[in-house]
Amino acid sequence: MEENRQVLIDSLPGGKLEITNYKLHQSPVPVAGDGEVLCRTLWVTVAAGARAGLQGSASYAGAPKTGVVMNGAAVATVVASQALGFSEGDLVICNAGWQDYSVHSASVLQKIEGSVDPVHHLGVLGTNGVTAYFGLLDIGKPKAGETVLVSACGGSVGHIVAQLAKLKGCRVVGTAGSDAKAQKLQAQLGIDAVVNYKSPDFRQLLKEATPNGIDVYFDNTGGDILGSALFRMNEHGRIACCGVVSQYDTSSPSPGPKGIPGLLVNKRITMRGFLVFDYKERYDEAKKQLSEWIVSGKLTPLVDEVIGLENAPDAFVDLLAGGNIGTRVIRVSE
Repeated sequence: MEENRQVLIDSLPGGKLEITNYKLHQSPVPVAGDGEVLCRTLWVTVAAGARAGLQGSASYAGAPKTGVVMNGAAVATVVASQALGFSEGDLVICNAGWQDYSVHSASVLQKIEGSVDPVHHLGVLGTNGVTAYFGLLDIGKPKAGETVLVSACGGSVGHIVAQLAKLKGCRVVGTAGSDAKAQKLQAQLGIDAVVNYKSPDFRQLLKEATPNGIDVYFDNTGGDILGSALFRMNEHGRIACCGVVSQYDTSSPSPGPKGIPGLLVNKRITMRGFLVFDYKERYDEAKKQLSEWIVSGKLTPLVDEVIGLENAPDAFVDLLAGGNIGTRVIRVSE
């Protein structure tokens, strides 16, 4: 009889995340009850924000726990349904976590429709794309001709933000963790300049890449990159604070950048944090527009696929070290 493979959180990381913080577990395939749907996972996400949940620094994620399936959004196929509106073979989005099979109430499932590749519902048409859309357009408010800086521009959110800024007629500068990655992003996405933040000359390289200063900064990292960006911001600049990936995978986060609040006051800079959940009532608006841009070829979502559920922990550790370009997903089954 087929079993349900599950990747469980075996221990909470004390410092950097390690694959030994997880274990592979076998359990019986669950059974759908009345009003429920049994789903088999096709793809599941590996997201940097989940590291904040393990750290206990993401209030929306609740307290971190061991002995539970690692969380993650999934694209799944319906195997059995005891609920109206769902039939065997339907494709759905669900919070399956890192496992083969999961049971859900029909009320929390979203059926996948349309011509866009289903895997994109975990990236550009999922949390990542909606985050990029509202964070840049509602908070950053870019105008044609302005300079937009995007940290972690090769990441699941950053590579979408960079392209949206280009669509708005901006000069776009990104940061990445290697020269090779920087060159690849420029070639694939048409970003005007990508600076290696690990370079000993990073501040000078950033200055050269932003000769007219920075009008909008989309911050995915916090830390030293945020500190450097603050000193390049123009008057009335806008900073959208999306995440602090530089602080997630450590037990000793670095202090906040210098210059706050002085730089904010002197340059009248607006610096605002946000959560994608703030825009829940407008998700459909974002997904409709993003879909149109994908179909028209104006937006190129990147998917970084790793094969095999058993490889999820290693893929997560590698992602936190900057090993991905685009949205990283685990292909669990065909």
